[in-house]
Amino acid sequence: MDQKGYRRGSFQSSTSDEDMLEIAGASLDFSMADDDPPLDREMGGFSSYNGGGMNGTSTMMDFLEEPLPGVGTYEDFNTIDWVREKSRDRDRHREITSRSKESTWALIHSVSDAFSGWLLMLLIGLLAGSLAGLIDISAHWMTDLKEGVCLAGFWFNHEHCCWKSDTTFTDRDQCPEWKSWSQLILGHGEGAFAYILNYFMYVIWALLFSLLAVLLVKGFAPYACGSGIPEIKTILSGFIIRGYLGKWTLIIKTITLVLAVSSGLSLGKEGPLVHVACCCGNILCHLFTKYRKNEAKRREVLSAAAAAGVSVAFGAPIGGVLFSLEEVSYYFPLKTLWRSFFAALVAAFTLRSINPFGNSRLVLFYVEFHMPWHLLELVPFILLGIFGGLWGAFFIRSNIAWCRRRKTTKLGKYPVLEVFVVTAITAVLAFPNEYTRMSTSELISELFNDCGILDSSKLCEYVNDFNSTKGDDLPDRAAGPGVYTAMWQLALALIMKVFITIFTFGMKVPSGLFIPSMAVGAIAGRLLGVAVEQLAYYHHDWAIFSGWCSQGADCITPGLYAMVGAAACLGGVTRMTVSLVVIMFELTGGLEYIVPLMAAAMTSKWVADAIGREGIYDAHIRLNGYPFLEAKEEFSHKTLAMDVMRPRRNDPPLTVITQDSMTVEDVETIINETTYSGYPVVVSRESQRLVGFVLRRDLIISIENARKKQDGIVSTSIIYFTDHSPPLPPSSPSMLKLRSILDLSPFTVTDQTPMEIVVDIFRKLGLRQCLVTHNGKLLGIITKKDVLKHIAQLANQDPDSILFN
Repeated sequence: MDQKGYRRGSFQSSTSDEDMLEIAGASLDFSMADDDPPLDREMGGFSSYNGGGMNGTSTMMDFLEEPLPGVGTYEDFNTIDWVREKSRDRDRHREITSRSKESTWALIHSVSDAFSGWLLMLLIGLLAGSLAGLIDISAHWMTDLKEGVCLAGFWFNHEHCCWKSDTTFTDRDQCPEWKSWSQLILGHGEGAFAYILNYFMYVIWALLFSLLAVLLVKGFAPYACGSGIPEIKTILSGFIIRGYLGKWTLIIKTITLVLAVSSGLSLGKEGPLVHVACCCGNILCHLFTKYRKNEAKRREVLSAAAAAGVSVAFGAPIGGVLFSLEEVSYYFPLKTLWRSFFAALVAAFTLRSINPFGNSRLVLFYVEFHMPWHLLELVPFILLGIFGGLWGAFFIRSNIAWCRRRKTTKLGKYPVLEVFVVTAITAVLAFPNEYTRMSTSELISELFNDCGILDSSKLCEYVNDFNSTKGDDLPDRAAGPGVYTAMWQLALALIMKVFITIFTFGMKVPSGLFIPSMAVGAIAGRLLGVAVEQLAYYHHDWAIFSGWCSQGADCITPGLYAMVGAAACLGGVTRMTVSLVVIMFELTGGLEYIVPLMAAAMTSKWVADAIGREGIYDAHIRLNGYPFLEAKEEFSHKTLAMDVMRPRRNDPPLTVITQDSMTVEDVETIINETTYSGYPVVVSRESQRLVGFVLRRDLIISIENARKKQDGIVSTSIIYFTDHSPPLPPSSPSMLKLRSILDLSPFTVTDQTPMEIVVDIFRKLGLRQCLVTHNGKLLGIITKKDVLKHIAQLANQDPDSILFN
């Protein structure tokens, strides 16, 4: 058999979404990573698939009677065709429904198919909740390990170690079972040498944990670094990054997340937990044929998994659903909303059953404030919102500038050294200050806390006048020396957190941004709260206090200011609004403080948006060049489809395939010489009348299969995309009929269509490409990347940045 002009794997393949640029050295790899097998490897059983997207069953009996493995699937770093995937699922559903009336077994299959989505959500919730509990318990233990060890059992953290101790409530942190490193090594914990030894051990453990994390990420799963939310947003919009949600990424991310959080770096585990939950969802999808074979259906599952991730990160199931809807999901039908709710419920229930915090509560920072807030307090709350917006805008600009420097200079070549240096600086600066030495979650919990009679924290060292104490309510009191010491320590902690987080987020370790942002806001809020409280105590006769804050009354709650500040700073960085407020009141149990939280969140968003429109995740998507078409932004420019389509003036003509006049060799030559993702099929080069669109990958697989399995297919064989082929002379080689892989209904617009309509079509239908016609004749093509480059050009940005870097 003549195989001239065709070699397996010889075709160049684009490494980015619909990229029409030549990319040197790229080659198509048919062997998919086992993290994410080709969706249609087992596509037999539904004749309506037939590899033909929206065409339904082909009437032509050609060699593609059975769908080929790989036809209709996608290469790495390409965008899925949402329309084709949804159509394929409808065909599958119709087939199952029609068969269910034929036999009892088919009816059972139909019921199990309908139930499989809910079963999948149950499994995702159970797995995500279990992993979150494991991460919480491990991180708590390893964080305490930096300061000492429990003699009763080295696996106990400080709190669990002291549960059975006979020490009094005020000395609860000095139980005999828990020994600091100086007590263990030197036999005593007092003195300068003991302090230096504890300091040294703290830094050594921090460096050990962070180095282990970065080496595991670098060696086994490079995709396990960062928070993962920008990439998940991109994947949910239809982009394919194989291995990003695979089993190795899940294993390494789970282990290294514990190590990174325990090292004391200024990062949180909440964002990475969304990535972990999505990995669980992706892996469990392979148990169900419906989700394994359809990329669009799989993305519905990943949206629900993201909700489960936030649910276990914060103990906020409703906030998780709203976060998935508001922040990460691209396509969120009502059915996905219900399933997200169920997955978040199961995940939260599983975490509650594990009880990682040991307090029988699901919420991370449970608070009980005794006094309601007053209307005049909205002024400081709005000031906190302004601070949150300013901090968010400053953080995004600084962090993106640093990450860009990391990508474009030699710094990016030394991820281990970068993590080592940042950890060393963080640990050395953190240890002397008790508010930076403790874990960030403990710090936030202490800042949210309302001072009670038994509180021994320095933040609660007020000058007590027990004659005026009524029950549990303590009146506003004069600050004692402990409060003033805590204030300047918190001010130093605020400065450190503000700057060190800029360099930490984006390093090659798992790093979330929720907790560090909340810590910055909580410190600022507590400082402002104490200031207002002291102002009200010493100047209760001022007009602003006279109506509602008399002497000896409990008016100001500094912990509430910390809570509002945390929401403001988190909103300024992420630009969340509804989901943020719901997460905050679920997180703290502070239901009656929704209005202050809403006021701070909205102010923060307005201020941050006035300085820069992008949230941190959108900014990282743009920095990395992911092909993500933001649905929230308006396209307001007056351009036409003909201004964006390719080919442009002075470009070579559009590469097309004719329906019945090209040989196998001609098509192979086109595939070899171009890197396009697909080709329009026309009646003839002269008429340019459009017939359909065929994907490059489908062509390669179909021709290769035909050469192996169909007798007489040689380089001179004619390829037909028509229903009927003319009779051939006896001496001519066999023809190759490929109509079944042709999409007969590609989306088309005319050359005079306004670009705002084209952009809307791309957003709402999730298109990969759109063909441009004039009076029925093919003029050009617009791909998703062309749209993104056009938007970047109009925004005075570099259009060539739209690549998967």
